Amino acid sequence: MTTRIAMWSGPRNISTALMRSWENRNDCSVVDEPFYAAYLADTGLNHPCREQILLTQTTDYAKVIEELTCNPVSAPLQYQKQMTHHIPRGMSMRWSATFKHCFLIRDPAQVIASYLQKMPSIDEDAIGISRQAALFDQITEISGSPPAVIDSNDVLQNPKQLLKNLCLALDVEFPEEQMLSWPTGRRSSDGIWADHWYHNVEQSTGFGLYQPTRPNLTGEHLALAEAMQAPYQKLAKLRIRP
Repeated sequence: MTTRIAMWSGPRNISTALMRSWENRNDCSVVDEPFYAAYLADTGLNHPCREQILLTQTTDYAKVIEELTCNPVSAPLQYQKQMTHHIPRGMSMRWSATFKHCFLIRDPAQVIASYLQKMPSIDEDAIGISRQAALFDQITEISGSPPAVIDSNDVLQNPKQLLKNLCLALDVEFPEEQMLSWPTGRRSSDGIWADHWYHNVEQSTGFGLYQPTRPNLTGEHLALAEAMQAPYQKLAKLRIRP
């Protein structure tokens, strides 16, 4: 039986680097943002690579769920890189009841500053932080206990210990050499959107250095960061620490 691990993240949150870490394991296959096309079709948003995404993924949420839950997987582990903002409000999460779940969080100000480097505008829905907190509650109710939570800054400060603790929480082995470094380049598992979003990850051979910065946000961006502190802190106080 394959153990399916869903990692729930917002954008600009080392989520692709973490996917690289898991994919580099000998016992794990990965799925990259499986609901992206369904999300774009549902919202009508004009994201980079929109047309290519719609052509390379199904736009039917039910079909995506069927693929994630029923399609056979040859590896012992399947790691799903899931974006919280791709899940529409009101969707039942019962389909994920047999999964192991983890939530990847990041300080809202850092998310916003990074997102604005790639996209011209931003709002609460785009960064998925409040949606992340709501999904956490849903999955906690389904699972009967809170899922694991990790913070991207903790990963960057001490990737070895943090990933060791995460694997312990998920009850899977921790192959240190495999999860802490990987070859450069693109993967066949990468979504078609890699052209716009994955340049830095494609050049990487491991997790980047931790750089303690506080973005200088102003106006509506600062207001958004402050508004997102409550849902972020809700999960941050539960996070696994190195």
